[in-house]
Amino acid sequence: MSLQDIQSRIAAAEAQAGRAPGAVSLIAVSKVQPDARVRAVLEAGHRVFGENRVQEAAGKWPGFRDTFGPVELHLLGPLQTNKARQAMELFDIIHSVDRPKLARTLARLAQELGHCPGLFVQVNTGAEPQKAGILPADADAMIAECRALDLPLLGLMCIPPVDEDASAHFQMLADIATRNGLTGLSMGMSDDFETAIAHGATHVRVGSAIFGARHSA
Repeated sequence: MSLQDIQSRIAAAEAQAGRAPGAVSLIAVSKVQPDARVRAVLEAGHRVFGENRVQEAAGKWPGFRDTFGPVELHLLGPLQTNKARQAMELFDIIHSVDRPKLARTLARLAQELGHCPGLFVQVNTGAEPQKAGILPADADAMIAECRALDLPLLGLMCIPPVDEDASAHFQMLADIATRNGLTGLSMGMSDDFETAIAHGATHVRVGSAIFGARHSA
């Protein structure tokens, strides 16, 4: 598999779902990938990447941005409040706003810094205890709180349980977004991004299918 293959599959899935070409943004998930693989994708012209950890991204992306120019960087993993300032200075979009305390911290820092990345509220659609994310029953209140704090809320994000059909979870996320007037849906990974596009995904997060198997640190 390669970047070009994934781009072709996304285009086909957009067409199949009756969506406009380019409606879906491909986030190349570069966490724990060797620099040489990331560089190859940059050299192929891709400029939208995702990382799971603030620290790893901070060690990697300033240098790549110096070499390749602007890169749209997405934080996909859980964010600790004590890393929020660094995350806001490094990332263009944060997908893992998963609790009111973090939302309030981001709002305070936005006032201090004079800017704020675009934000997605992470919803734990499977109500899995080991997973981050607001519970579906609390999602409407969390969205309302983000709006009351004047945060730039783009949409919702989910990671379905690995042992369940992802379709139901993608549909649940889409329904919550629709009733709250949100258009952004960050959902779908290497194994299920075409299904996610059929359910309205605007951002798909693809790592191993672009870069190959991850190297364990």
